[in-house]
Amino acid sequence: MTKLLLHSCCAPCLTHPLLELQKDFEVTLFFYNPNIHPRTEYEMRLAEAKRYCRGSPAERGRKGCEILEGSYDPENWFEKIRGLEDEPERGKRCKICYEIRLAKTAETAAKLGFQTFATTLSISPHKNANWLNEIGKDLEQKYDVKYLESNWKKCEGFKKSLELSAEAKLKRQNYCGCIYSRRATETKNDLLKN
Repeated sequence: MTKLLLHSCCAPCLTHPLLELQKDFEVTLFFYNPNIHPRTEYEMRLAEAKRYCRGSPAERGRKGCEILEGSYDPENWFEKIRGLEDEPERGKRCKICYEIRLAKTAETAAKLGFQTFATTLSISPHKNANWLNEIGKDLEQKYDVKYLESNWKKCEGFKKSLELSAEAKLKRQNYCGCIYSRRATETKNDLLKN
């Protein structure tokens, strides 16, 4: 079976893609997310991903999978997105964030002998699947590791992820992960209260 390194930002986004990918691949999760802020949020998301990766046959036949943790280096992330702090969700800052995380995934896949790499990010309605796939295909050439194109939100993928998350009692977050998306969510919630 082909070995696939799957980047994911959290367990809820992992649910549906993992279930589908395990039909055809030997999947290892790669948790590399220097954008997640604060550190307590990063640790909570990592813990939930580890719990979900342990698997349970009772959960729609899902198998467990190994998880690799990349380094948590928010200073590098802040440096690379400097000047884009006020960009909206799905703006230039997000594209650079995708590039940072997918590049590390491709590099790690090549170094560890994986034949394929992918990401779960396209399951979110807030993520640009076209950008993700363009970046992935460019990295495929650079690292000589096949990129599996995806748009996981298609065919009710996001809805399925919500159902699977509820079944597994996963903690869902209300922002993408970075401090800027968190601030935007908090501002929006404050406006809705007034």
